[in-house]
Amino acid sequence: MDVVDLSALGESFTRDPYPVYARLRAQGPVHRIRMPEGGAIAWLVVGYEAGRAALADPRLSKDWSNASPALPLDAVSSGPHMLRADPPDHTRLRKLVAREFTARRVEGLAPRIQKTTDALLDRMLAAPDGRADLVEALSFPLPISVICELLGVPDLDRESFRTWSNDAIGATDPTVRKTAAASMARYLTTLLEVRRQQPGDDLMSALMHGADDDGDRLSPEELLGMAWLLLVAGHETTVNLISNGVLALLTHPDQLAALRADPSLIDNAVEEMLRYDGPVETPTYRFTTEPVTIGGTVVPGGGELVLVALADANRDPARFDSPDRFDITRDARGHVAFGHGIHYCLGAPLARLEARIAIGSLLDRCTDIALDIHPAAIMWRPGLLIRGPRSLPLRFTR
Repeated sequence: MDVVDLSALGESFTRDPYPVYARLRAQGPVHRIRMPEGGAIAWLVVGYEAGRAALADPRLSKDWSNASPALPLDAVSSGPHMLRADPPDHTRLRKLVAREFTARRVEGLAPRIQKTTDALLDRMLAAPDGRADLVEALSFPLPISVICELLGVPDLDRESFRTWSNDAIGATDPTVRKTAAASMARYLTTLLEVRRQQPGDDLMSALMHGADDDGDRLSPEELLGMAWLLLVAGHETTVNLISNGVLALLTHPDQLAALRADPSLIDNAVEEMLRYDGPVETPTYRFTTEPVTIGGTVVPGGGELVLVALADANRDPARFDSPDRFDITRDARGHVAFGHGIHYCLGAPLARLEARIAIGSLLDRCTDIALDIHPAAIMWRPGLLIRGPRSLPLRFTR
């Protein structure tokens, strides 16, 4: 099978990968690709049915110990966590975290999220020229504030953290990724030590000092992994859900008008934003533990890297009518923006809540809002993992 070199497609693919995925899907569900970041060869699964099946296939391991030594890849996260574990380890970790990361705790964050959103919009809308970068003004600082609440720290060194996070998951240079991950690990270790000495009513304190009915609890290394997961996975996805969602509305004025006319559509609109242009293009890596046949193609065992194109699964016409149309009134249920199977995103309710409050409040506070840049000029985050704009310049009327 020929290798499709995605790294050679450059900025055009980063800006709009959907036509490329659609062409690949028309040829079949599995393709060998060269990744834009690092140049590793991987097996890419496209299409809805094939993608969902791959996401739930136990032969595709999340455990990096199953990765082929020949792959030019290094795990960059700090500590063991759910996105790097298979059952039974994954089952145990998820049970311990889910015990504390409850729907009640998430809903209890709503007033703080609203208050933080209001303060950020106050600052944004005070700009005398009526212009702002949505990423800087709202999309980035809001999720970080929520993560601070969950970690139980007054504040983070946000600019350092932002650089480390962006580099650890998006840099094309492996050395840059490793350096960023090491810096993040040192920083998180210090934060956790403070929390250990000064426990509060936050999620991290609950995870640190709590135990299940059998007395099982997270080890120090697992707490470090959980802190990493909260910070990186928890913030990166929500930042780009908000940015991508607002961009979709502003480039589809009929849908923006429909949401303004009926704000009760916000929940459904967020689901369509997730389907249409979700924040995760492909999820974290999976490795074959034995040969796996997908759509008639045999993917060899031995730790081959497999990526599932969530972005393409959500644009498959076999599952969604007119999938390239952004329609906030459609039934978008069944999308895989948060994954599928045992690794379905535990933080999905929190991401939905933040997006609903952030986007709803933005539209409520701004009677007129528009892009302050041509859509083709927007610079996008590199790599296949996170999808979102580096910045989103807006102009508005209060």
